[in-house]
Amino acid sequence: MDRKHIAAIFVMLGLGVGIFGWEARNIDFNSLVSTFKSLNYFWLAVAFLSILLSYGVEAMVLHTLLKKKEDRKFGWWEMYRIPLIQALFNAITPFSSGGQPAQLIGLMQSKIDGGRASSVLLMKFVIYQAMVLVNFIVAMLVSFSSVAKHFSGLATLIVFGMVIHVVTISFLLMIMYYYDFTKKMVQIVLKPVLFFLKEEKRDKILQSAIDSIDSFYKESLVLKQEKKKVIKASLLTILQLFLYYFVVYFVLLALNCDHVNIIDVLVMHIMIVMIVSIFPIPGGSGGAEFSFKTLFAGFIPSSSGLILGMFLWRFITYYLGMFLGIIAVSKKPKIEQQVANKSMERKQ
Repeated sequence: MDRKHIAAIFVMLGLGVGIFGWEARNIDFNSLVSTFKSLNYFWLAVAFLSILLSYGVEAMVLHTLLKKKEDRKFGWWEMYRIPLIQALFNAITPFSSGGQPAQLIGLMQSKIDGGRASSVLLMKFVIYQAMVLVNFIVAMLVSFSSVAKHFSGLATLIVFGMVIHVVTISFLLMIMYYYDFTKKMVQIVLKPVLFFLKEEKRDKILQSAIDSIDSFYKESLVLKQEKKKVIKASLLTILQLFLYYFVVYFVLLALNCDHVNIIDVLVMHIMIVMIVSIFPIPGGSGGAEFSFKTLFAGFIPSSSGLILGMFLWRFITYYLGMFLGIIAVSKKPKIEQQVANKSMERKQ
């Protein structure tokens, strides 16, 4: 992690402080303290546990897609640290663009071949996006008409977020099933887009795009033959997402909002995830807080409770991942002995 990333962490923390300071500017401080003291700490602990389990299940998804019979045994920290690293770099880069390359570096630190790691991460990304979309479609069928009726402005953002997800998944599926056509299409589209760059840089970007397509296609051929892996990874991803979606429900219970309907809360959180995905600011900062305040104002009666709930939810689902990610980056796995043991087994 270089100085640029460290600076980005401080910028995002500063932005977060600024956002919550602005939102709480008209809230009496004593009222906030009183609301905090009246929290149900059992449900708050469950909310923290839920997000930690979500990271754990994501690590299981990665292990499922990565593991082969001839591989050595991967340590739990080797796998668990990867989602944490992703959480950190997603949180400090626009459109969460830093998560994939950071995960790749993390896996390569475990002596996993870069090409293989890159392909597996791409497949994990496809499965994740597909499951997010499936959950969102179900949520739309359940409650979108109500959201569109009461929050017309957010409804537009939600639909736009869905379009972005559909386009992303469609492109990746095109690579899997229309490989040659997709390759040509990318070249045709990128050439005029990159026209103003120097020829050397333009060729480098084009080659990088083609290499990524080739790598993803090769891995997709392998995973097409391992349908059990894909099905298992998909089911685990659904569990991962629900553990994440449930955080806001547990936060509401911690605020003693026992009257809330669990389905309504889950649907709202799913829609927030879709809205946040379209904000270019790292972590969707600003958009996430606005969406929470708009959608959950009806669930939390007091203004101090709403601000505190927004802070707790945001801390657990965003800032906690940043802090744990810093630990994951600094604490590299010790695998030299494992690699040596595996080499000896092969020789025998």
